[in-house]
Amino acid sequence: MSEIQRPGALYQQVAAAIREAILSGEFEAGAPLPSESQLIERYEVSRPTVRNAIAVLRAEGLIEVRHGKGSFVRRTRQPTLTIERRVTRTRNGRFTSAGGTEWTTVEEPTVFRSHTSKHTGALLGLDAEEAIFVCDRLLMDSATGTRALHRTTIPFEVAEGIDALAETPDSEPDAIYALLAEAGHKLWWSETVHARMPLPDERTTLQLPDATPVMHLARVTHGADDRPLILETLRAGTDRAELAYRITADKPPGRSRSA
Repeated sequence: MSEIQRPGALYQQVAAAIREAILSGEFEAGAPLPSESQLIERYEVSRPTVRNAIAVLRAEGLIEVRHGKGSFVRRTRQPTLTIERRVTRTRNGRFTSAGGTEWTTVEEPTVFRSHTSKHTGALLGLDAEEAIFVCDRLLMDSATGTRALHRTTIPFEVAEGIDALAETPDSEPDAIYALLAEAGHKLWWSETVHARMPLPDERTTLQLPDATPVMHLARVTHGADDRPLILETLRAGTDRAELAYRITADKPPGRSRSA
């Protein structure tokens, strides 16, 4: 029996006590949590208090509820997939950005016309409500089963200058890089990453456990005069995937002869 004496709402006190038991190893990872009746007896509280405490720990990601089986202490595990973020160009002009990950397309790509938002417009150097092509793909790594959502956004003004791109906006990103390079652009890329909690449809599609954030990557392909050309986003669960980057030192600016 454990007596609750901490200040604060009673369910928060119970949640803190269970949390300590999990972190100390008393309640082992992967094992079922004591039943509601056992927790009621242990902490001398009501059933609603125990249920509210479990809800807190579930939101924190310490507990997962398996329907028909009860509550279990969630295992902490290393991601099963390392996604290497790089772009390589071969001698024959082809591009590859897979980085060793064997992505397969789970469903047929969805292509539609839309308009930039304030956020996507800023990344592409455009105002809001500019016309764009959008291509959505649901991907899966064949080795680990990790799912990812990929979106390519192509401004109309970029596609209209390249016939093949305007006709096939659902081309794979590597093929789009090649088309842009053939059009005379010297390409480089910038990328930002942040984590957030998933939207309901993302959680369902990516098959995420409770309280699992998603990584949201935004990659902009730049061309002549550093102009943003296309935007790609990739979303994957932090429980299954991690990112790896190759970083090289920039060359220092050359000294002027007058120096």
